[in-house]
Amino acid sequence: MQTTDNFNTVTNLMPVLFVWLLGLIFAVVVLTFIFDVTQSKNAVLRNYPVVGHFRYLFSNLGEFFRQYFFAMDREEMPFNRAEREWVNRASKGKGNTIAFGSTKNLNIPGSTIFINCPFPMLDSDAVETRTVIIGEGYSEHPYAAKSIFNISGMSYGAISKPAVLALSAGAKKAGCWMNTGEGGLSPYHLQGGADLVFQIGTAKYGVRGEDGHLDDQKLADIAQHDQVKMFEIKISQGAKPGKGGILPGVKITTEISKIRGIPKGIDSTSPNRHIEVANASELLDMINHVRDVTHKPVGFKTVIGHIRWLEALLTEVNKRGVQSAPDFIAVDGGDGGTGAAPMALMDNVGLPLKEALPLVVDKIMQCGLEDRVKVIASGKMITPADVAWAICAGADFVTSARGFMFSIGCIQSLKCNKNTCPTGITTHNKRLQKGLDPTSKALKVANYVDNITKTVEVIAHSCGVKEVRLLNRTHVRIVQIDGKSIPMDELCPLCVEGENK
Repeated sequence: MQTTDNFNTVTNLMPVLFVWLLGLIFAVVVLTFIFDVTQSKNAVLRNYPVVGHFRYLFSNLGEFFRQYFFAMDREEMPFNRAEREWVNRASKGKGNTIAFGSTKNLNIPGSTIFINCPFPMLDSDAVETRTVIIGEGYSEHPYAAKSIFNISGMSYGAISKPAVLALSAGAKKAGCWMNTGEGGLSPYHLQGGADLVFQIGTAKYGVRGEDGHLDDQKLADIAQHDQVKMFEIKISQGAKPGKGGILPGVKITTEISKIRGIPKGIDSTSPNRHIEVANASELLDMINHVRDVTHKPVGFKTVIGHIRWLEALLTEVNKRGVQSAPDFIAVDGGDGGTGAAPMALMDNVGLPLKEALPLVVDKIMQCGLEDRVKVIASGKMITPADVAWAICAGADFVTSARGFMFSIGCIQSLKCNKNTCPTGITTHNKRLQKGLDPTSKALKVANYVDNITKTVEVIAHSCGVKEVRLLNRTHVRIVQIDGKSIPMDELCPLCVEGENK
């Protein structure tokens, strides 16, 4: 009986509640109308009060609808659905076979086509990809790098604590290295147990003295960690060539402030170059100084604009002696990615990797330093074909940042600079970080590296070579503007001492 009475009461109240709801909606509309017509900052809202708000709503929702409903598998930028799905399946350890033919348009200029051998290499004849030793004979602690595919620089600060833990532990499982990015060495980099490359950015986070120069004692302390295998001096990066790193104040927590040595909650912008380095000769001085202090291999990362300054650096190396050379050069494409960068630089400055990498490799060979200076390729390479192309072009190693972000759950929501990343990767919001479990994601990182490596080996064997490092420019063709392809060794012939070889 009481239940019936309660039901009748609720039923009687419903018309009243409905009227109140309509009244509330009407009040909100009226207040919005008054606000819109009286404000002077937005012309659309003033001319079209209330309904003008729908423009901004639909504009924000458009990104979502394009990604999930309207864009074809190969249409999206910077990475399309087909590429992201490959990484997703690879990180889960699932099969990556497809059916009914390729959806990739091979007539687009710049596309790569690998040249299959009529008598490919049998699995029984294949050999393990050889280890490359960086700094051998020129550093007290050279680094024997086993993996061709490694994690590129992502700072703690730009990415979250659970993301760093997942990547570091995953790199340990996979046997690849992890670059710390310019944000300094955090305990979470060390906790995972991976081999680390410590990046020295222009702000020198973690190794900066009060005068803004390198603090040798802090540098030596970093080098004491056995996990830190190499040091990378960042000259420039793909998304911000000619400008230092940017970390929005909303992402600078108390801990990040302490690690980097910067104020909490205030935007941190690195200088656009190292204050000690104004020319190629001074860059060599800095490289050798860091090597003398750390006793470990040292190289630099750069985006290529023109090749003349690199030629001047390598010429200076030959004058001083090969012992003065950088142990490696990391080449980043001008279309690289980052958490926060000016659109004008990201879109328009610096050579893409596909043009820059062969130029750098050729210049090193022309100067006779190919056995001394190792080359690391970085920039939008997340699939096996990308990695195989880079090895063909002359790279010794490939590093990727966004590929590994996809492996731990990135959905390309493009919120990296807003501290609102829905997957917890690039946010310090504790609630959003809860969705990222470092333990399970570490396994995905290891699966991703394993599947990249195995599939690059498949490409190498299809091209008729026993191991990946035997791939060269004769094994790949590049599609030209007329839709026809040209062998890469003809398009970019290796030139050594004036002779084509």
